[in-house]
Amino acid sequence: MKKLLSLGIFIGLLTPATALAEKSFESWLVDFKKEAIAKGVSEQTLNQSFQGVKPIPRIIELDRKQPEGTMTFDQYRKRVINNDRIQQGRRLYQKHRALLDKTAQKYGVPAPYIVALWGIETSYGNNTGGFGVINALATLAHDGRRSSFFTRELINALKILDAGHISHSNMKGSWAGAMGQNQFMPSSFHAFAVDGNGDGKRDIWTSLPDVFASTANYLSTSGWKEDQRWGREVKLPKKFKKSDADLKITKPLSEWKSVGVKMPDGKPIPVVEGMKASVVTPDGINGPAYLVYDNYRVIMKWNKSTYFATSVGLLADSIAQ
Repeated sequence: MKKLLSLGIFIGLLTPATALAEKSFESWLVDFKKEAIAKGVSEQTLNQSFQGVKPIPRIIELDRKQPEGTMTFDQYRKRVINNDRIQQGRRLYQKHRALLDKTAQKYGVPAPYIVALWGIETSYGNNTGGFGVINALATLAHDGRRSSFFTRELINALKILDAGHISHSNMKGSWAGAMGQNQFMPSSFHAFAVDGNGDGKRDIWTSLPDVFASTANYLSTSGWKEDQRWGREVKLPKKFKKSDADLKITKPLSEWKSVGVKMPDGKPIPVVEGMKASVVTPDGINGPAYLVYDNYRVIMKWNKSTYFATSVGLLADSIAQ
């Protein structure tokens, strides 16, 4: 699971929420430990991980009050693609250029996208979340709203500890259990995290080689096309059909050109034979419009939000300049 709006920066003052759990945490924990052992988690890891763990009411509040749909894309974009983040992204791109270029070449994912995801998810590792992952996931697994999902994630997290990739005390993340500098859920860690520096661990918390390689591997495995960009901002004709601004509608670039879709400066959009695209308008038909390609959909596998995917593309473009 990925957050619709990253970094938790849009969560305001919240009122206490009532938990939906049907049994006490202690009773739930007894049953959970039996399930975890049956699924291969060691008893030693379980005993160590649950010392002092109790439900965290603040996490339940945050889960009940997620801020989806509470701001325009323009507001969101100004928060996640400000000048400071662009400039910091450019500096870090140059600082880690050798490592990023090596990673980009191996996975076929341009380095600016790796840096952009790093920047939007955790402000380049500066805001990775301060919750203990086991405590956060246990709170949500005990709670009744999405218990099955978070129980699976909790078992996955315990298996990460079992494998020695990170210590329990250093396994920090968001309130929802997203971990490290690229905010992988435990299931995403198992599916996409890789050992980028050859030390035998997949450390997305402190190892930049692992962070960069894991991010690139996620995109590459999800279908990234090395010869394409994410998309571009365009200008729509006055009579553009509102219903055509939909990710479900895909047309050849030549067709979009023929109906009057142009570059922001009024020049014709570039046409690549056989390449298709969709038009998205995150703030509605009267707001900014973007012609997006297959790689945009790959970014949306990371986070199913047009706000997020568009911002990653725009930040990557700015970092690359």
